[in-house]
Amino acid sequence: MEVPRGFMATLWSFVSFLPFFFLLLALGVLKAAAVGPIVTVVVLVGNSSVVIGMWPAHFIWTYYCVMKTKRLGLVLKIFLLVMLPLPLILWPILGILGSLVVAIGYGFFAPLIATFEAVGEGVVDKLYHCFASGCVDTIKGACTLVVDFTDFCFHSYFSYMDDLCEKVTVGETPMDVKLTKLPSCLLVCLLGVILDVPMISIVALCKSPYLLLRGWHRLFHDLIGREGPFLETVCVPFAGLAILLWPLGVIGALVTAFLCSFLLGLYGGVVVHQEDSLRMGLAYIVAVVSIFDEYTNDLLYLREGSWLPRPRYRKSYVDQEHCEQKNEVEQNKTKNGKVLSGLNRTKLASERSRTMKKAIEQLKPIQIWDWLFRSCEINGRILLGEGLITVADIEECIVKGKCKKLSIKLPSWCILQCLLRSAKSDSYGLLISDEVEVSNLNWPNDKVLDWILGPLLIMKDQIRRLQLDENEEACLRKLILTSKNEKPKDWDGEGFPSDDNIRKAQLQAIFRRLQGIVGNMSRIPSFRRRFNSLVKSLYLEAIESGALTEARGGSASGSKTSDGRKRQNKSIARWSSLDVGGGSIVTSKCDASTEENHNLMQSSSNAAAVRFSRAKDGTSCQQLHIMLNMIANEKCVRFH
Repeated sequence: MEVPRGFMATLWSFVSFLPFFFLLLALGVLKAAAVGPIVTVVVLVGNSSVVIGMWPAHFIWTYYCVMKTKRLGLVLKIFLLVMLPLPLILWPILGILGSLVVAIGYGFFAPLIATFEAVGEGVVDKLYHCFASGCVDTIKGACTLVVDFTDFCFHSYFSYMDDLCEKVTVGETPMDVKLTKLPSCLLVCLLGVILDVPMISIVALCKSPYLLLRGWHRLFHDLIGREGPFLETVCVPFAGLAILLWPLGVIGALVTAFLCSFLLGLYGGVVVHQEDSLRMGLAYIVAVVSIFDEYTNDLLYLREGSWLPRPRYRKSYVDQEHCEQKNEVEQNKTKNGKVLSGLNRTKLASERSRTMKKAIEQLKPIQIWDWLFRSCEINGRILLGEGLITVADIEECIVKGKCKKLSIKLPSWCILQCLLRSAKSDSYGLLISDEVEVSNLNWPNDKVLDWILGPLLIMKDQIRRLQLDENEEACLRKLILTSKNEKPKDWDGEGFPSDDNIRKAQLQAIFRRLQGIVGNMSRIPSFRRRFNSLVKSLYLEAIESGALTEARGGSASGSKTSDGRKRQNKSIARWSSLDVGGGSIVTSKCDASTEENHNLMQSSSNAAAVRFSRAKDGTSCQQLHIMLNMIANEKCVRFH
């Protein structure tokens, strides 16, 4: 579709698209009315069952970890033990209410947005997708929400608690509250809530009409002039939908400002404790209103700064490490402004003007996850063939549900490969492939992933300064999987070419930081779901390559005890539980495959059956059946 030029052309385009927009809106509302109740029931029942079922375990384990931890001082620990019942009792209520809100919002807006996306550029058979898009996909997405929430409650929560119970390192002081500062902190918290909540709410309320008019002005300008974020697809229905829903966005901004004002006011007590000064806490109460005013001015493109007073509430603003990291990232950002290739989505960046001046191809978060797990799958198969990953590691993930080598060290190994390649090529960002380079310019606009990019760029520059040779790089790829990497002496006898302990300590620090980043990534619910698929893929590779048969053959030479049978049954049960999350989706994809792909998949399964028939006699028919199903599903995923 060409962008109209001239007043009459743009006016006719605006008028002619109005009936088209209202028809799509009505169709989207009907689909939302049909799909929304199903999504609400799935999400509400699933999440509520998890919240209520896990609540006793969460209650007991939280108290146990707080009592056991050495990272908290005595006063703070007693305070938390006294205050913990309130949030723990409210958790089931808030979890169920939050699930209900998310279910209603997702069940309504997902089909509605999918209806408008069906008429976008590059969509084949738009009429069919107008009616079909957003129905089955939304229900599958609701199931995925329940699975991710379950992973968070079962795995991420306990991972955080395990970190809390870890031993305190030498020189680390426990976090505690001094009783002498407590009265001042409570006083400032009380004053902060009394003064900051109404003041911040008033500032937000005063600027809400301007936010409403400014947003409408921008949306109408983009709608008629075909500029701004709608220049990519020239899709007027999206602009019309945004215009209708913009008042809801303004109301949501007001509610968010009101809720956040409580946290901003209470933070004054933290300032008093950190600075050991009542005067600094009182100064913060005044300054936070000015900070909020300046933030809203920047958000609305108003004049810089704020006319409200901002007294100094910190004795020292120097955070040396943060400043150095920020300056280094900014230097890298301004060092090279070249346009990066190989990216999949175009985003227009505004530079305080009505029109978008510069088009930047920006990655989506899902593309980063796809690259990471695709790299883990490919490299995992290679490492499995080389023996650096064993069948015992895979079975540990199946039986125990946790394996540090696969969940932490394998992704760290893949990211290390990326860092070594990027440092060696002297690239500006990170080379995730031969054609794709990610940096500050095209990194996904996601807060969680933003915390990852900066440290990775710093580690890449540190590796570049060390000027590693090929022998050192080859040894590092092995050491990150096989060594503890805690002290320089851990590498003694591992064949590292250099005897410089300082060099070893620097590289081990990079390894520990990299594994820490991956450890935090592993707590993201979607990571767990993708990790289960990765373990499946490696298990299938072990079957196809014969590594599993060899491992079982070696174990069979010893005594076949009943414990081995129990472990085998646990493994089968574990895989059966893993198939629940994605089996239905894979099956639906298989049903839509072509006859040729179906024949190829069938031949692959038949070939696998022949290999299994030659396997050891002790393998049960039930295990063979599960393996065949997994291979069929795996082949189906590859074809699609």
